[in-house]
Amino acid sequence: MSNFLAIDTSSRYLTVLAVNGEKKVLRHRGDCAMRHSVILMEEIDAAFEGAGLSPSECDFFAAVTGPGSFTGIRIGIAAAKGFALAAGKPLVSVTSFELIAYNVTCDRFYAVIDAAHGCYYVCGFGADKKIILPPCYLSGEQTENLGAPLYGFEDIPLKNYTKTDISDSLFKAAPVNARVGNGKMTALYVRKSQAEEARKC
Repeated sequence: MSNFLAIDTSSRYLTVLAVNGEKKVLRHRGDCAMRHSVILMEEIDAAFEGAGLSPSECDFFAAVTGPGSFTGIRIGIAAAKGFALAAGKPLVSVTSFELIAYNVTCDRFYAVIDAAHGCYYVCGFGADKKIILPPCYLSGEQTENLGAPLYGFEDIPLKNYTKTDISDSLFKAAPVNARVGNGKMTALYVRKSQAEEARKC
């Protein structure tokens, strides 16, 4: 079992996971939107302490790269990159879609993330978690008409939608991505930010 730190600041919640061999410490806060930068480091410190782990003992540092909150994503990526640079260890990217996918057992489904204003970020998965629909930005009607089960972590008012448990997702996804990843970490933005859209107008 690898030693690692994984961070998810991509949504309203905040999750920090520290794994030291067989010991796992998960720190999760529900609704802390706009406060990620304030509480992230104290949660990381608590996770490290609980797991009896130091940054130098980590094999890699993982962060959720989106889609989701533009600011939250940048905060998580910056923290992971800082630790990785200081410790000289690799980075591992995990998308928000992959977090959902690791909690779903059926062969064909769509991972759905609320993008506000009645629209959604969507990614389709087939057998063996192969992507059959690349990340896209759809209306609620378009999402409901995809023709396969919809899954996500949030309360979303869509037909054929199931809310899944987020608790063990990082623990499942980060080690798998560490084995197949390339050590690069960039934010996954499916659409432009509100500020960019406003500037364009």
